[in-house]
Amino acid sequence: MSRRLEDDTLNLTAPLLALDGYAPLGLSDTREDRNFDRRSNYSGSWFIWALTFSAGLSGLLFGYDTGVISSTLVSIGTDLSDRSLTTLDKSLITSCTSLFALVASPIAGILADKFGRRKVIYVADALFALGAFVQAISNEVWGMVAGRSIVGLAVGSASLITPLYISELAPSNMRGRLVTILSLLITGGQVVAYIVGWLFSSVDGGWRWIVGIGLLPALLQLVILIALPETPRWLAQAGFETNAVYVLEKVYQGHPDSESIVKQVLRDIQQEIADEGELDYSNGFAGVGQRQWIHNISQRTKDLYHIGGNRRALAIAMMLQGLQQLSGFNSLMYFSSTLFTILSFSSPTLTSLSVAVTNFLFTLLAFAYIDRIGRRRILLYSIPLMAISLLVCALTFPSLELPDLSSARTGASETLTGYSLPPITILLCLTAYTASYAFGLGNVPWQQSELFPLNVRSLGSAFATATNWGSNFIVGLTFLPMMELLSPGWTFATYAIVCAIGWFGVWAIYPEMSGLSLEEVKELLADGWGVKESLARTRGGP
Repeated sequence: MSRRLEDDTLNLTAPLLALDGYAPLGLSDTREDRNFDRRSNYSGSWFIWALTFSAGLSGLLFGYDTGVISSTLVSIGTDLSDRSLTTLDKSLITSCTSLFALVASPIAGILADKFGRRKVIYVADALFALGAFVQAISNEVWGMVAGRSIVGLAVGSASLITPLYISELAPSNMRGRLVTILSLLITGGQVVAYIVGWLFSSVDGGWRWIVGIGLLPALLQLVILIALPETPRWLAQAGFETNAVYVLEKVYQGHPDSESIVKQVLRDIQQEIADEGELDYSNGFAGVGQRQWIHNISQRTKDLYHIGGNRRALAIAMMLQGLQQLSGFNSLMYFSSTLFTILSFSSPTLTSLSVAVTNFLFTLLAFAYIDRIGRRRILLYSIPLMAISLLVCALTFPSLELPDLSSARTGASETLTGYSLPPITILLCLTAYTASYAFGLGNVPWQQSELFPLNVRSLGSAFATATNWGSNFIVGLTFLPMMELLSPGWTFATYAIVCAIGWFGVWAIYPEMSGLSLEEVKELLADGWGVKESLARTRGGP
């Protein structure tokens, strides 16, 4: 059977266009040709916007399932195992999601190369639906742990594959904004989770509805995925060039130079595949045997670590993903109710909701400006504000006489009487910290797919995403012990120091990639970190 059979999704559409007139492999293009996208004010076809939001439902699920656990834990009561949850129960239920996300992300990267990006999203959706169902019907603690673990597999897969999918489909001048939509939907999902948790908090057995509602968007996306195409870069890599052209035609529909830019993008993809020696075009990657597939994985792993440009891309991606988590933001998301309880706020849940809303609004702002300001500049501007906000919190905490943290953690807190300036100062600083995070570190690390060349893109993204979830697990596990052993002041000071170190890392090795094609990014990192060269290119230089 020919390996150039039409992709199953595209068989549902109109007849495909022939490749007549497209340049042969290896044909070089001029810098003028390669600037089509960067010069253009092209705002995208309806197809790319609809596709981005459809794929981005994974982000909504991701945000909802990670944000909903806070209200779920305080609503369960004695419904699980006929007893109240212990501290160990709560820790297992909370941390197993991050642990299994860590396991899933590298596996999803391998499967994405073999079977395609779209099929992995299918698997993630099925896991989201299954995890929500298992949680909703659980009557034992271990049933809840199992459900949260299944959700962790889904979250790990979705957090890797969805930004990769969108990045490979997006026009280069829109890539930052389109990937940021994913972050916008993640934060939106967290806001929805807080609201749903609040609405069902007083309903008997309401926690089952809280976790079960996650079924709805998962089932919706499973239906929508029938109409979504595979990415043109994976299609070309797998030998389906005709299908790749058809998808590119849809992506650039309405572009003033659509015919030329489709040819140019296809040439870039083909040239990259030829340069990498990635596949024999007479066979196609998608149809290789099991032994050859394992060999390919081994070879890609070697290429990822032994080729200088790939190694530099991996270092940048892992640095940004580690910094995103080790700067402490998710400790605020996981334990904000505990923190605001000991700060004497009468409604910690609603106060926590204000943090989630701030996160959403400034992610929306990042969507508007990320491609204008640039990834590097956004980080260099926002990380110092995060560090300053954390330092002010660290200096304010010693002026408070805080209740015992262990009693606050179990819900029996002896809160401070009345509102005073220090708690309000801490709330304002945490709001500023959240806004700065959402504008920069909350979004930019998820642009990681653009760092890697095609043959190691999913594998490199998988390792970077695993770094994110590993760091997330560490932060979730250590925040409360650090608050007890080091004091709140030193805990926040530690996060501020991490931000400061991270800023120097960004300044030293992270190039500006806004407006550059995925193939140009590969050239940028081939012989060095490319910081000066990237700034020259994005300013219109040679």
